[in-house]
Amino acid sequence: MKNFLTTVLAVITGIILTSIVFFFFMLIMIGVMVSSGSKPVTVASNSVLVLKSGTQIPDRGNPNPTFTFDIMNMSLAPSVGLNDILANLEKAADDPKIKGVVIETGLLPSGWATASEIHNALLRFRESGKFVISYTDYLLPQEGYFISSAAGSIFLNPQASIELQGMSAEVMFYKKALEKIGVDVQVIRHGRFKGAVEPFMLDRLSDENRMQIASFTGSVWNSVVSSISAARGIDAAEINRIADQMLAMDPAEALKLKLVDGLIYRDSLLDTLRALCGLEPDADVKTVSMSKYSKVPSTIKHPVHKEKIAVIYASGSIVMGKGTDSNIGGNSYAEAIRGARLDTTIKAIVLRVNSPGGNAIASELIWREADLARQVKPVVVSMGNYAASGGYYIAAPATKIVCNPTTITGSIGVFGLIPNAGKLMNEKLGITTEVVRTNQHSDAPSLSRPLTSYEAQVIQASVERTYDTFVGHVAAGRNMTAEAVDKIGEGRVWSGTEALQTGLADMAGGLKEAVAEAASLAGIEEYSTIELPELIDPYTKLIQDLTGEAVVRSVLKETGYLAGYLESLKELTGLTGIQARMPFFINLR
Repeated sequence: MKNFLTTVLAVITGIILTSIVFFFFMLIMIGVMVSSGSKPVTVASNSVLVLKSGTQIPDRGNPNPTFTFDIMNMSLAPSVGLNDILANLEKAADDPKIKGVVIETGLLPSGWATASEIHNALLRFRESGKFVISYTDYLLPQEGYFISSAAGSIFLNPQASIELQGMSAEVMFYKKALEKIGVDVQVIRHGRFKGAVEPFMLDRLSDENRMQIASFTGSVWNSVVSSISAARGIDAAEINRIADQMLAMDPAEALKLKLVDGLIYRDSLLDTLRALCGLEPDADVKTVSMSKYSKVPSTIKHPVHKEKIAVIYASGSIVMGKGTDSNIGGNSYAEAIRGARLDTTIKAIVLRVNSPGGNAIASELIWREADLARQVKPVVVSMGNYAASGGYYIAAPATKIVCNPTTITGSIGVFGLIPNAGKLMNEKLGITTEVVRTNQHSDAPSLSRPLTSYEAQVIQASVERTYDTFVGHVAAGRNMTAEAVDKIGEGRVWSGTEALQTGLADMAGGLKEAVAEAASLAGIEEYSTIELPELIDPYTKLIQDLTGEAVVRSVLKETGYLAGYLESLKELTGLTGIQARMPFFINLR
């Protein structure tokens, strides 16, 4: 027995020591990779810059290689953001070593506003006289074709196809499933268009929600068709005919309809690139990725100016507290805006909003700081794919609001969801509860019983107060009456084009235009830009990853297009308090 215990203790001690050694070995290895990843990169002459579309492109990239540390595969993959792509295309236009850009398409969407900004940046790049070529081996999705339409030439593998068939918005409903398991969701809302609650109370779209979805989906599609039409020289009516009949699925038909410029294999693509780069027939085509090119020093020296414009990136759902790197923490973002307001070297603030909304109180914290900032310096909001509900709440006090025509915005409304799982617990699971109260409503709201009529009235009054506050903020920020805001509010969602027509936004454009507008409002011509909030240092990020965040990110990455559903379910578990959010279960593609 003594020998057995000694052996067991020795094994346990060995496991512990091995784990400690492995942990420190990992820290050393990642430290080496971090330091090597931060070194400048040199580019060979006659190189081609590779833009990978059809991947998840956040608004802001992260140069910290541990940000995308894949703990399952033990690998580091740099995060390339929209800001990196825009900066790299501008830099490459003046770089004599870069001869052109090749767009490699993938299947994952990044959002229509993101795609629109990349499309426009490619058109600006082509003004330098350099080539842009798009190539697809498999399937060119609709969003990918929208980006690729900015290229001078679009090539497909002879067996590939294009998905160009119009837009659809898919909404998933849970009412019947919840009824089957004995859960009743009690909905308290203001706004007949507040569709975020419909999946829990209906099994189909309401007339109001169907109308608003048809309206903003049609508006986004018309904007996309208009851009493709201008870039490819194809009449908009013809593009819609092609979409109606799904003619682009046939590569030969796509070529005949001038949607593409050639059906070639990859070896022929390489021959084309050699010719465009002035290389010998058997020479290697030198390519450089966006992540590596971000580390290449610019050929144009940009002096550091004392006067600055702060670009604050707010992406994801709005949550209470400090949040994470994938959402908007009310406290942390209020602090970031406050810091930019108090910094006298920062002459203007650009708040980049890419959010479907979230917690109403957290939105209020951010709104307050944005409103205070606007009183001392220009605050310009740049809207990304979404700036809806809570996302619009934090945008409302801006001096100017810049939106993309394909942005989804508005959704000025609030709601609360209170599940009653009494039937599930009692009849399905055999679980009973008993409550001892000191006062009449001490246990409200409760998961095991429905709200009383009085409790529902109290919560409804709270929702109404939040809605009135929301409307008041928008009215003050947009110089409108509360009645005028209410008419375009009630939870209704608008496209960017519609937002310009209703007065919810001031001008069309992307992040580049928003920064330029901020400089103009501040009356400065020479300035530097800084990006906020400050990024987490590599080793703190590593510890976070090792505690589980990287595992979640890796699982989402492996699920591909299904990741959106997992994200929605993950967000559902975090809904606390009154919500100001758009119908986040809408999948627009």
